[in-house]
Amino acid sequence: MLKIWGRPNSINVQKVMWCVGELGLEHERIDLGREFGSTRQDWYLAMNPNGLIPTIDDDGFVLWESNAIVRYLAEKYGLGGLCPKPFEERADADRWMEWHVTTIQPQMHPIFWGLVRTPPERRNTAAIEAATEQLGQTFALLDWHLEGRSFMLGESLTMADIPLGASVYRWNALTVKRPRHANLRAWYERLCEREAFRRHVMIPLS
Repeated sequence: MLKIWGRPNSINVQKVMWCVGELGLEHERIDLGREFGSTRQDWYLAMNPNGLIPTIDDDGFVLWESNAIVRYLAEKYGLGGLCPKPFEERADADRWMEWHVTTIQPQMHPIFWGLVRTPPERRNTAAIEAATEQLGQTFALLDWHLEGRSFMLGESLTMADIPLGASVYRWNALTVKRPRHANLRAWYERLCEREAFRRHVMIPLS
């Protein structure tokens, strides 16, 4: 059985769990990290020397790094669905997953940590506001891309939607001023209709 280590309020764990939910995979998730126990324990570091979450064990194959896990599961269990068969479409999905890591996640980080995990008296309000404005402008590119598309690659959900969708949930759950991006909003509302997204991503921020 597929085993997944990581706490449910980690966005990186949420990406993997959403993927697992879409694929309908039998699995066991084990709480780990923060209040659930240190990821620096020897037994965990033997699997994942980075000491981060998530890590999976799929019948003896151990893998870490959330986007790599999503790609692996999508290709192994959802080829032609979550993972497109044509190499060009797969590369397109990879491109957007990488863009999430290199562009969206760094811009989201100071906003999330500033508003959710930093006490009000210690917040850098100017930094939060600057990052919020920058991210709103960056999401304009995503809004432009989604014009005429139901999902990132067209009419069907793929692995390209998963990392971005998890971040856009946080963007909408945070108390920030957001530009009106109609295509982005419509895409997000379509994600909200999916059971696996609601179950594994749409949980209170903490």
